[in-house]
Amino acid sequence: MTHCFFSITETRNRCYRSAFTGSGLRSTITDLKDGTVMHCWAPKARTETKPNLLLIHGFGVNALWQWGNFVRHVAPLFNVYVPDLVFFGGSYTTRPERGERFQAECVMRVMEANGVRRLSLVGLSYGGFVAYCIAAMERETVVVERVVVCGSGVCMEERDVKEGLFPVTDLDEAASILVPQTPNKLKELLGYSFFKPTLFTWLPSCVLLDFIETMCREYEQEKRELIKALVKDRKLSDISKISQPTLIIWGEHDQIFPLELGHRLKRHLGDNAQLVVIKKAGHAFGVEKASEFFSILKSYLLDFQLPSDL
Repeated sequence: MTHCFFSITETRNRCYRSAFTGSGLRSTITDLKDGTVMHCWAPKARTETKPNLLLIHGFGVNALWQWGNFVRHVAPLFNVYVPDLVFFGGSYTTRPERGERFQAECVMRVMEANGVRRLSLVGLSYGGFVAYCIAAMERETVVVERVVVCGSGVCMEERDVKEGLFPVTDLDEAASILVPQTPNKLKELLGYSFFKPTLFTWLPSCVLLDFIETMCREYEQEKRELIKALVKDRKLSDISKISQPTLIIWGEHDQIFPLELGHRLKRHLGDNAQLVVIKKAGHAFGVEKASEFFSILKSYLLDFQLPSDL
């Protein structure tokens, strides 16, 4: 396999770190004293007049890569907290738990350690499962005020996989795409994630391999277990209805979690939720339609309404 002379991925990592620190965030480590260590980007100095915002990343990347181009927009408006979920970035555990509830509990313990008492949260893809679980928790120490779920199949059921709702009907095959170990698998993941994946066809294998070596090799087995735990025995009837005002954002052409799951979540939550569909975008609408995504979030979280043109 041909290797690049330098790591483009590590260079990008440094750029994202600079974006985070330049936005007034600092890298923190919280030892939960149970075999779990959590990394989180937190404000260097919290401003009490600003609302608190928790951003939860998706499966393919860590906190830096998910929110690196976004954090500079929200940091002036919120006290921003951006954790790495367990087995991503700098977070890990020796415990056996793999469900999203465990991830949610770990994140909330980090918020408590940072003295956060009220917050709104945004969860993207896998992070949406965790965000929804956080909102459903009855926790007196931290109040969740508003919830944004982005392209996250919270209301999926185990049977959906076998019945063909998704492009891939085998969980092992799905895991091989979501945790890519070869350039071809990474290209396949990009193909499912973007509305116009042809933008990435020019990338040479050495660039793709560089990303895999830096971002996808560590905790490969544990991440596969996270995927399987997400699906196993999942039924809509077991999913709580959260009480917080909830915004659901979806890409019109999402192939990872098809739009039907967005409508299903809206029906599940009823009048308590709003669904916004971003046109001509796939699962990665936060990249494809970054300005539109930020406009929707700002209007909802700060102005408590959606842009009038949606």
